[in-house]
This record gives sequence, C-alpha cells and structure tokens, in this order.
Amino acid sequence: MKKLMLLVAGGVGYVLGTRAGRERYEQIKKAATRVKEDPRVQEKAHQAADLAKEKAPVVKDKVTSAASTAADKVTPSSNGHHRSELEDQLNPDSTALQDNPYPQGDLP
Repeated sequence: MKKLMLLVAGGVGYVLGTRAGRERYEQIKKAATRVKEDPRVQEKAHQAADLAKEKAPVVKDKVTSAASTAADKVTPSSNGHHRSELEDQLNPDSTALQDNPYPQGDLP
C-alpha cells in the first residue's frame, strides 16, 4: 500500500511539475524573444559586430606575431643551437639516452 501511494504521489507530482515547467519555459522564451527583438538591443548588437570587424585586422596581426614568437622559441635554429640546449637539459643518466636501457647481469 505504501508503494502504491508513493507511485501515485510521484505521478501526480510529475504531471503537475511538467505542466508548470512548460509554462515557465514558455514565459522565459517569450521574455528572451522580446529582449532580442528590442531595437536598442539590435542597435548595440550591430555596434558590437561593426567594432569586431574593425578590430579584426589588428587582432590578427597581434595573434600572428605572438604565434611567430612562440614558434621561434620551440623551433630549432639552423645551426642546431636549440637542440644542444635541450640535450643539456636532459638528465645524462636517463635511460632514453642509453644504448641498452635494460639492466645486465643478476639483479639483487
């Protein structure tokens, strides 16, 4: 009997909740549409789009410059200088630099 009451209560709550939820969704949707179609909002949106178009070449140049600087820092130079710096940073005892990284002979 308790399970039946729980199922009935859950079903009633679900039905009432979905109706209320749909109504609230429609209210929010209607309010968002009103805001979107407001002439003041439209004007500000056009201003923002025009500003973005105006500033795009400047931003492109800055991004290109930053990418070039970053690439110069990670790309080895023609004389191989960058490669030797990386090799110096590696631990000389690293197994990556050994011809045979596996231990030889009896293990303790």
